[in-house]
Amino acid sequence: MADSSSYIHMVHHLIEECLIFNMSKEECMEALYKHANIMPAITSTVWSELEKENKDFFEGYYNTRRDAQTQSISSSSC
Repeated sequence: MADSSSYIHMVHHLIEECLIFNMSKEECMEALYKHANIMPAITSTVWSELEKENKDFFEGYYNTRRDAQTQSISSSSC
């Protein structure tokens, strides 16, 4: 690959878009493979590096996703 750093930067940007849509890692891997032909292993690797560099953000992100899923389940059982 001619410029792997720009490719990784593009994957990083696309992962950020997935985060805006509140996607899980698995959902993001599937979406990027389907829509941008990015291999899931690459998405997974970049996601994992982002988690290491931004522990506080991802902790809050996962808590927010969990809370939203819990709320959705509670709402649908009424």
